[in-house]
Amino acid sequence: MDFQLPELGEGVYEAEAVRWLVKAGDTVKPGQALLEVLTDKATMEVPAPFAGVIENLLVKPGDRIEIGQAILQHDGKPGAQPKSAANPDHAKADSPKPQGGKSENANRPGSNGPPPAPGTSTLKAAPAVRQMARKLGIDLAQVRGSGPAGRIMIDDLAASAAPVAHAPGSPKPLSIDFGQPGTRIPFTGLRRVIAEHMVHAKTTIPHYAYVDECDVTDLVTLRESLKEPGAAKGIKLTYLAFFVKAAAFALKEVPIVNATLDEKAGEIVMHDRYDIGIAVATPGGLIVPVVRDADKKSLLEVAGDIERLSSDARHGKQRREDLQGATFSVTSVGNIGGLFSTPIIAHPQVAILGLGKIVKRPVFDENGQVKAADMVYLSFSFDHRVLDGAVGAAFGNAVIARLKSPAVLLL
Repeated sequence: MDFQLPELGEGVYEAEAVRWLVKAGDTVKPGQALLEVLTDKATMEVPAPFAGVIENLLVKPGDRIEIGQAILQHDGKPGAQPKSAANPDHAKADSPKPQGGKSENANRPGSNGPPPAPGTSTLKAAPAVRQMARKLGIDLAQVRGSGPAGRIMIDDLAASAAPVAHAPGSPKPLSIDFGQPGTRIPFTGLRRVIAEHMVHAKTTIPHYAYVDECDVTDLVTLRESLKEPGAAKGIKLTYLAFFVKAAAFALKEVPIVNATLDEKAGEIVMHDRYDIGIAVATPGGLIVPVVRDADKKSLLEVAGDIERLSSDARHGKQRREDLQGATFSVTSVGNIGGLFSTPIIAHPQVAILGLGKIVKRPVFDENGQVKAADMVYLSFSFDHRVLDGAVGAAFGNAVIARLKSPAVLLL
């Protein structure tokens, strides 16, 4: 009897197999964890809704699995499929270790499996694949399925599209010799999830960049005075907390930036909550947990959230809900040493703020005298479909105004 991958949460149509927690021949009971899967940068366990003996495992680590696809066979009773297989207490985001370095070519679109018979009503494709095929105008009967038993996967739809013709006289695509010596690392897990998100964002959103500088001398002084009180409460007060608070204040002043674009409905959704995503570098790749209600929390509360969320992300302990629902994001290269960047917007958000390192530089004061000041570059990226240049500049000015007079962030 087949057991299919159950629903993993709203808007989740597929996942990647990370590791099996059972093997063929094992006896399992209801609720026992069967498989770890990765979706949206979080790993979760798929529990068994049945009791019985595992007969056959149908997918291997690194395989992409669609909701409703069979993942194993067993001899037990079917039981009730759980509405959601996600177990928040076990969510983690470490990239799975390479499984022996095996190539995934056998599972790639365009494999040599036979195409489904034209006109058949038994095409093997999940509802999400059928829906996408209808949107793209693709006849599934003409698509070669790369999944198990010829099952049509989402990637197969892209492979079935006609190649773009090159204009006369245009250079031919580069031919890359992959036979040269080198180390191969499986392009799976969190790394592949990040790649998919970034490609989607860059190909969907027309980005424009806006860079400005800010004198944060008073902010540096204020932070020094608050570090000890924060430490007494067990909180490490970082510069990021100030920038998150400043962004929350500025979003209230320029509310169109605190929005997401619902392309399907043709609407801009302006949010009345201020949930700020913070980019965290982890051993497996970039993760963006969310500081909730940044506008309502004190500076030290925001700092505490940042410390907790960052620690959870680095140790693979964050919950799936910690990664969802941001209305705006902040990323930083300053702690590494960069001056500025051109960050990629997290779709469907419409803006992101990138922070550079704080550098002491000579600047002119209002009287034309040279003084030493702590300066930082702020790099904004905006979605030009929603925000024009003047709006982006107004938002940048609102952020800078709070950073130059940081006492307001304590209110």
